Amino acid sequence: MGELLSDYTLRTVAVGAAVLGLLGGTLGTFAVLRRQSLLSDALAHAALPGVALGFLVTGTTAGPGLVLGAAATAALAAGLVLVVVQRTRVKQDAALALALSTFFGAGTVLLTYVAGTGAAGQSGLDRFVLGQAASLVAADVRLMVVLAVVALAVVALLYKELKLVSFDPAFARAVGYPVRRLEALLTGLLVVAIVVGIQTVGVVLVAALLITPAAAARQWTDRLGAMVLLAAVLGAGSGAVGAVLSATTTDLPTGPVVVLVATAAFLASLPARRWRRRRPAASPVHEERAA
Repeated sequence: MGELLSDYTLRTVAVGAAVLGLLGGTLGTFAVLRRQSLLSDALAHAALPGVALGFLVTGTTAGPGLVLGAAATAALAAGLVLVVVQRTRVKQDAALALALSTFFGAGTVLLTYVAGTGAAGQSGLDRFVLGQAASLVAADVRLMVVLAVVALAVVALLYKELKLVSFDPAFARAVGYPVRRLEALLTGLLVVAIVVGIQTVGVVLVAALLITPAAAARQWTDRLGAMVLLAAVLGAGSGAVGAVLSATTTDLPTGPVVVLVATAAFLASLPARRWRRRRPAASPVHEERAA
């Protein structure tokens, strides 16, 4: 174990995966409570064409080009879903499914096109599909930490407003909160989490690390504050443990292992809800909006 901890690559990957899990668990809590799990998945898949476009513009997989491209197309998908839902008779779940399949299909086509051009510097571009945590370097982790700190600071500063919007947007609107702006902010924070995670676990699996720790935490508590903290801990722990397990086993990819560890935590948490029901009733999560 000492040799593992002294390994630079393992430390880098473990820290990166833990940061992703912490951020994903925190923001995923609001997505789960707002019943927007599919939104996270759609935005994650929508980041793929941005990765390819970022490479076509910059000609390299290094630097911020791919990250900015992923953020741009994910944000574009979120905006299009909002417009479709507001201006047509298409329901949100159908709009999200359309966005997911369309953007992911476009991303696959663009990646195939890039591979066919034989352009120099495209090596490693496919790691954004399923992730390749071993390719993380210190600069990547520093960027992840900065983005995570900014996103978590926003959550901390606007916690009361985000809580109310998540549970009762109608009441929030009645008391004068800018509900649409706050909902857009939550969506933007999800985009940040996705951008942070696509290199580690890829666009296919990053949504799982957003939703699974939050779903696991929900089994243990009915209070939002405790749920956010527990989801963050479960996410960070899943990331770190998954990185170590991947490093100790030959040819196991880190991203899928991290997701499996998070899923194991969720399955282990399922009996907690039944156990809590046998105890004296506690205030449900949605009642915390009055706090």
